[in-house]
Amino acid sequence: MGLKWALIAQVTLAVFLVAADVDVRWLPRFGNQDALPSGPVSPGDQVRRYDPSRTSPDFTERVNLPGFEPSVDMPTRLEFKTVNSEAFGQVLLMNGPVEPGDAERFEAFIASLEAPPKIVALNSPGGVVDEALSIGRSLREIAAETVLLPGMTCLSSCPYILAAGVERRVSRDAAVGLHQHYYEAPGYMPVFLAVEGIQHGQGQTLEYLIEMGIDAGLMIYSLNTPPEEIYLLVEDELLGTRLATEVVE
Repeated sequence: MGLKWALIAQVTLAVFLVAADVDVRWLPRFGNQDALPSGPVSPGDQVRRYDPSRTSPDFTERVNLPGFEPSVDMPTRLEFKTVNSEAFGQVLLMNGPVEPGDAERFEAFIASLEAPPKIVALNSPGGVVDEALSIGRSLREIAAETVLLPGMTCLSSCPYILAAGVERRVSRDAAVGLHQHYYEAPGYMPVFLAVEGIQHGQGQTLEYLIEMGIDAGLMIYSLNTPPEEIYLLVEDELLGTRLATEVVE
């Protein structure tokens, strides 16, 4: 009898773990997904669909800035390019998604320069959170400023890189957005351990924001927004959380 119940318990646990391992991206979404608005945001109208493959989402307008032209197609990972601009002088343009190994590549790129950049311009749909935090810490070590120029976007994990600037200037015609983090968990991992890992990851992110002098309340916008959507911060939120030290034209 005891063996019977033990087998039943194992089968039940297996079914539960298989169900838990089905990625929500494969399940149908209900609700107002098709009703999400498009175009520029305004206070109270800030949630848009998240499409990391687009170089110029419909909530920003592409602006031609000499030396800062992002690729027509989104790069497969972060690209680093030093450019000269009339307004900022020598600037490092960081463009593309944040992928595994990009933090190490960034450190190698910085080491190859005669002098570290003083200003870093960002244009990224985000990506791996841990990599973004590592890149951010490297930026803070060299005391670089971060900027978002007109028409550029900084979404998902990218705002954590923005947060690392000793000064953080964001154009009113740029877009900064957050949503829930996605953590890859092995299918064999018990649910309670997967949840524990997620909480640990969120704790590390909160610790990072506090380290950078950012209001940890910024995470509210992240935690309340599903991964397939993006919450775009307006000027009061950027300044109120100190994610931006200045919002400029």
